[in-house]
Amino acid sequence: IGGNGTAVTEFVLLGFSGYGSLWGPLFWGVLLVYLVTLLGNLLIILLTLADAALHVPMYFFLRHFSGLEILYTMTVVPRMLADLLSSCPTILRASCFTQMYFFSLFGITECGLLTAMAYDRYAAICRPLHYSTLLNPGACVCLVGACYLMGIITSTTYSILVFTLPFHGTNIIHHFLCDILPVLSLASASTFWGEVGNLVVTVAFILTPFSLIIVSCACILVTILGVATSQGRRKVFSTCSSHLFVVMLFFGTGIVAYMRLGAGSSQTRDQILALFYAVVTPMFNPFVYTLRNKKVTGAMRRLVKKYLWSP
Repeated sequence: IGGNGTAVTEFVLLGFSGYGSLWGPLFWGVLLVYLVTLLGNLLIILLTLADAALHVPMYFFLRHFSGLEILYTMTVVPRMLADLLSSCPTILRASCFTQMYFFSLFGITECGLLTAMAYDRYAAICRPLHYSTLLNPGACVCLVGACYLMGIITSTTYSILVFTLPFHGTNIIHHFLCDILPVLSLASASTFWGEVGNLVVTVAFILTPFSLIIVSCACILVTILGVATSQGRRKVFSTCSSHLFVVMLFFGTGIVAYMRLGAGSSQTRDQILALFYAVVTPMFNPFVYTLRNKKVTGAMRRLVKKYLWSP
């Protein structure tokens, strides 16, 4: 497969197969993180649906974000775990396209949702008198819909752009998933426009949202330092710092991984970064948004009391 004159029909995902005896700890570690991610984010979805106190824009966005975190990891982790147990982890070209498409779709949509969550906090703190108008139910639905639409259009366009290129050389991907740059590096034709497209997507959907979030946090900081009481400042700092922690993890690794022109890079570095933003980071979401949030922990106690401790 993949000789000079033969079109590639499947790829080999080398991933972490060269790490020998480390595959065991890696397998069980990734499986544990995956289970925690699934259970934690499912808990957030359940709580924000079941408790009326959480039927507000902030938790509406958080519910969708948790759902995306589950879908995002599901596009990567089950395949990765299966490949760790395989002696020759191959993936069909069509399956590789599918994984790239959904990985890009959910990732880009998450970038938009994190920006919407930052806007929600900005509106609540900096424009409280207009908050109910700016973030009414219809506006929230439109914001979430726009995030999904942005993800669908971008991932469809870019995935098709990559997979319409000819692949006649090697079929070995030095990665554990069909990410854009590792696949692009195997194309037999010029990848210049694909690399430019990657840079444009990174600037538009990673760097720009990240910049907007930082600006919104700066505006919030200026507002609360000017008018809030010390108790109010602590409450706002707690909420915003939780969101900023998730933002820094998600966008920081994404910028380092994708903000470059050219597919060549350290394969080990790229895989570690991908492992972090695709597997590890989604696990932090439930801890950050529940353990440090009194409304969510209160909703959890009420839910447990209602269904487990009720007489």
